Amino acid sequence: MKISPYFHDLRSAYQAELDDLLSDSEGKDVLRKRLAEKRNEIAFLVQMMELAPEMVAVVFHHGFRFTKPAAIERVLGLPVDGLPDWQEIAHAVALEPWAQSLAQTVLREPQGARFMTVAAGLEYLHMHARMAAHAASALHADGDHAQEGADGEDALEHDDDFNTLSADDATEPSNSRTRDEASSNWLADAGFDRKD
Repeated sequence: MKISPYFHDLRSAYQAELDDLLSDSEGKDVLRKRLAEKRNEIAFLVQMMELAPEMVAVVFHHGFRFTKPAAIERVLGLPVDGLPDWQEIAHAVALEPWAQSLAQTVLREPQGARFMTVAAGLEYLHMHARMAAHAASALHADGDHAQEGADGEDALEHDDDFNTLSADDATEPSNSRTRDEASSNWLADAGFDRKD
């Protein structure tokens, strides 16, 4: 699987948003409650689809079933201006019954069909956290090299092996330990000290 820089960056923001919703100040798991609150605010949240898609996409957390993963993996390698609309990938993704009314609200918006594709891609990456983390670490480790492309071009666009993962890299959906590790990695990447 190849992940575009667009999805690489959004994946981190999406994970951070989920981590932020996960627990309260006392450390209690409140993710379900907070997601329910966000889902009730979908009519307001759609205004943020373009500026902060990760903040809206979390309302669809656990709302997709991926019937044709290969089709979604192809989407994850595309730049933002090359993303297909929801109707073009709907054959590969099924919505859970509770998510259908949320999707209808989103699809009424001018950019809603494109946003639904983004939300599905982010949730797919979250469900396959090991693959996404592998691609993210490769992108981070090779970041300086990417700036040295010929004629100022981004070397990431020309490296077919970069960010390519096999099906063997797939894993079960992340558990709390992998979420904690991802959170720690994200904070460290943002310049914060790593928790011990």
